[in-house]
Parts: sequence; structure tokens; C-alpha cells
Amino acid sequence: MLSKISVVIPSFKVRDHILKVISAIGPEVSNIFIVDDACPEETGSFVALNCTDNRVKIIYNETNLGVGGAVLVGYLAAISNGADIIVKIDGDNQMDPALIPIFITPIRSGRADYTKGNRFYDLSGLSGMPYLRILGNAVLSFMTKLSAGYWSLFDPTNGYTAIHRKIVLNLPLEKISKRYFFETDMLFRLYILRAKVMDIPMHSKYGDEISNLKISNVLGEFLLKHLKNFFKRIFYCYYLRDLSIASIELPMGVLLFLFGIIFGIWSWMQAFQSDISTPAGTIMLSALPTLMGLQLILSFLAYDISSTPSEAIHPILLENRDSVQSL
Repeated sequence: MLSKISVVIPSFKVRDHILKVISAIGPEVSNIFIVDDACPEETGSFVALNCTDNRVKIIYNETNLGVGGAVLVGYLAAISNGADIIVKIDGDNQMDPALIPIFITPIRSGRADYTKGNRFYDLSGLSGMPYLRILGNAVLSFMTKLSAGYWSLFDPTNGYTAIHRKIVLNLPLEKISKRYFFETDMLFRLYILRAKVMDIPMHSKYGDEISNLKISNVLGEFLLKHLKNFFKRIFYCYYLRDLSIASIELPMGVLLFLFGIIFGIWSWMQAFQSDISTPAGTIMLSALPTLMGLQLILSFLAYDISSTPSEAIHPILLENRDSVQSL
């Protein structure tokens, strides 16, 4: 039986591009949900008046929920209408709807639970991307690898995604960040669920549209949230859910490394103030714990990388509707 495909388009200040996006969505899609997130341009009303595509359904948020909140509202509406796979694209015409069949194929075939776009597979395709955005994405990608645990993924803020309905119904939707941290927080929640995530190569189009996300303005906020998710993931996966050799390597490595560094700095300051050469034994007492700690930390990282979810879980999941609460 073929999967029913729905598309969710969160809409905020995309009135000039939304009709072009809708017209490019192919016949493989059964429903298109436009979520007007209290848009000041009244994008929802504009689509209702000017779009004749009978697949389009418009949802109006009374208050602005942010891009993540709008997407989650669209997810629940799509599931209520019987969607099996839900694709999320933006309404600013930077994402090519012709790629939808490529995004849904790994999920439909049972090879992935969630797919997301990656604009960094083909470096020639980055010529139109602002340099600051490239740098920001590289920094955010490394932070996401640490906090979410998907070490093979890149371009974490990419909003071109597809997900299976069973995965949505097993996620704690009320806990997921509702604004610009949504995509990266989704990856963290997917890892806790042990869902298989796959990158899909894509190009982005850059025209006269203006992005609402400025990475330089959110790096500090994202850093704090990544740190929070990192510690939660380590606690959940290495101490609460399971215990392994990595559960010992990380704390031992951190303690030894910090002891070596702190003791080394203290010894150097003592020697500097007294103008006496530091004994070889003291140097070794600093260097050895530092090197041992670093080795244990690297060993933990190797274990963590090898633990990335590698099999799709939606074929064996039940639809846990009790986990879905009103947003």
C-alpha cells in the first residue's frame, strides 16, 4: 500500500513566494497544510483567495508560535488527515519541492525514520550562500554532533525535512523547542528515541527573499541549549538507560584531564614565583593525568560515534497517541 504524503508549510512573511512554492508541489502529495503563524502579511488569507489547488488546507494560529510551533501544529493536522509521511518545507521558495520524492523514499522503504536536507554535499552549490552563513552552519553542525549524537549529519538548521507519522506520535512534542532551535532540538529528541536520520543532498535557491534567521544573533542562545541537550543526552543514554565502558571513560577522563591541567598551572605558578625549576617528577604528575584523561575522552567519543542509530524504528513502533499533548 502506498504511503499518503502531506506537506506542511509554516508561513510567516512569505506572501510574495508562497503561491510559487505551492504550484511546484507534485502530484505525489495528497494534502498541503499552510500554517499561518499569526503572519502580519495575512499569508493564509492571501492563499485562500488566490490558490485554486484543492489539496491546500489553511490553519490559522491565533498567536505566533514560532517556526517549530507552526510545524508541530501542521504535523498533528496532517496525521489527523491520515498522513503517513509528512514533509516540511519553507514558504520562501529556497527549497525545491521537486525533491520531495527523494526525501520520502528512504522513509517509505523503511531505511530511515526522518530525512533532512544537507546543502554541503556539493561544494559548488554553496556559491550563492553568504560566507557568514557557511561559517555559522559549520559551527552549529559541530555543536549539534555533540549535543544530538548524530555524528554523520551536517547542516542542522536545514528546514527541509520528512518524518514518519509513528515517529511524530512517539515524540514529546510539548517539550520540543518551538522557535529557531526547533530543527536541532528535533535531532536531540530523535536520538533519545533512537530514530534513524538520513541526510539528503540538496541545493538552496537564494533570491530576493529575506531569511528570518540570522545565525550570528543566535549562536550564544544555541550554545547554551546545546550544552543543556548534551548533558541530558549523556545522562539519559549512558547512565539512566544503559551502562557501558563509555559511562566510566567520560567522567574518569574529564577528572584526570582537569587535574593534570590545574595541577600543571599551579606548579608552574609556584615555580615562577619562587624562581626554582620545576622537578621532573612534578612535570610528569601533571602530564601523565592530562594525557590519560585526553585518551579516555577520545575513547568515549569513538564509542559515542559508533553508537549513532543505524536502523529505522518506525516499522516496529506503535502509534503512541498518549504522548501527544495540545500545543
